[in-house]
Amino acid sequence: MHTQTSFIFDLDGTLTDSVYQNVAAWKQALDAEKIPLAMWRIHRKIGMSGGLMLKNLSRETGVDISDAQAKRLAKRHGEAYEQLQGQIIALPGAGELLETLSKEKVNWCIATSGEMATAQINLKALGLDADKIPLITRNDAKAGKPDPSLFLAAAKKMAVPIEECLVVGDAIWDMLAARRCKATGIGLLSGGYDVSELERAGALRVYDDPLDLLNHLDEIASFS
Repeated sequence: MHTQTSFIFDLDGTLTDSVYQNVAAWKQALDAEKIPLAMWRIHRKIGMSGGLMLKNLSRETGVDISDAQAKRLAKRHGEAYEQLQGQIIALPGAGELLETLSKEKVNWCIATSGEMATAQINLKALGLDADKIPLITRNDAKAGKPDPSLFLAAAKKMAVPIEECLVVGDAIWDMLAARRCKATGIGLLSGGYDVSELERAGALRVYDDPLDLLNHLDEIASFS
């Protein structure tokens, strides 16, 4: 079974069930800074880098978020997310999907908009060690999604052309970033976006979760 296709996976909402904990952590951070924002609005921004997300939230709320406040928000979010880590689990089929790709000698890499601290929490839920897997975090790219830097860095780490990569993600930001660097976007419903949103943002195929993707791998990669 050989293929030239390589996989780049988002983390939150793609491999781990952690989107809503992320939303709750941002809500807690924003409330502490007296910035009123409904949780559904926060949810729509999950998957962007924290900095870009705060810029967007600033525009929506009309609140000018200073650099100092942005740093405090990021710190508060990190602390709140850490408190919720006991709730974060691997999505169905996530471990099995990565094991299958490894066994078949298919390249894969995880690329997350999160910092290393939040990535570690998710990797722990997956039973993975950050030092032993190909991993790209926000610290390794010049900009967060929807900028394609994260995915370009992942392709570089795997030493493969980005055009031969499948980007698997749960948010429109993943699909838009994939499209911008000419990778192929594969959407998952496990982050709360619906099929039409993901397809409009550029997803070639959309599956329920990692298990559904695992069961349909032959649809998106030519294994032989």
